[in-house]
Amino acid sequence: MYDQYNRLISYMRISVTDRCNLRCIYCMPADGIALKTHSDILSYESIIEIVQHAALLGITKVRITGGEPLVRKNIEYLVSEIKKTRGILEVTMTTNGILLEKKATLLKKAGLDRVNISLDTIRPELYKQITRTGQVEQVLLGIKSAKAAGFDNIKINTVILKGINDHLIYEMRKFCSQHHLRLQRINHYSLNRYQKPDKSINLERPLPCSSCNRIRLTADGKLKPCLFSDIEIPVDLNNIESSLRQAIERKPEKGVKCIKREIWQIGG
Repeated sequence: MYDQYNRLISYMRISVTDRCNLRCIYCMPADGIALKTHSDILSYESIIEIVQHAALLGITKVRITGGEPLVRKNIEYLVSEIKKTRGILEVTMTTNGILLEKKATLLKKAGLDRVNISLDTIRPELYKQITRTGQVEQVLLGIKSAKAAGFDNIKINTVILKGINDHLIYEMRKFCSQHHLRLQRINHYSLNRYQKPDKSINLERPLPCSSCNRIRLTADGKLKPCLFSDIEIPVDLNNIESSLRQAIERKPEKGVKCIKREIWQIGG
């Protein structure tokens, strides 16, 4: 389905939880967040039904995000059911990699096509500083397990933080080259205020609004046509197609800011 600016919307990002096992300085408050209860978030069955309707409207790619998607139990079941959906050609996931050592094989068997792993540095102390709690060794084991499970074309998502890790881009590029990974440099952005990307660094994300082909589904059942917008359409589970059409039709030409949500609630 095309939006009003003639962009073909073929990609849905689904946040399955607002929970995370890290507290990254650019994403989560140090003392955590007020977590939603189980009844506040969409069931797997509801997510699957939404994806089925989305596929009928032309969605072909689904990315599972969080929070951290691997903290949600039996996430491989959701992957499997989405992958079975007629019209869905690719199912991917973005994860911090902490739990990937245990889950990589299950996810591959479930049909997950690709995985992006968030890793802002390979230096243990700096990684702990950025994540407040994390151990980089767990992520490195997760990467190793993902490769052993048969995942290829693994992307490493590195958020470029001025004065913290921006001087280590070459080190990350070398690490990725040595391990046959693809480095994806991401501009550190705020949802609630516009920031121009640092043009002194070549960044792969975010993409320009003119080429945006996605909508987002939050864990609590809202459709967001744009990351940098407060527009939200609650999913009517009795008329899912109408909700999806509204989200696509109301997608703005260009996002400005979002003050209703924080990044962990949307999944980037």
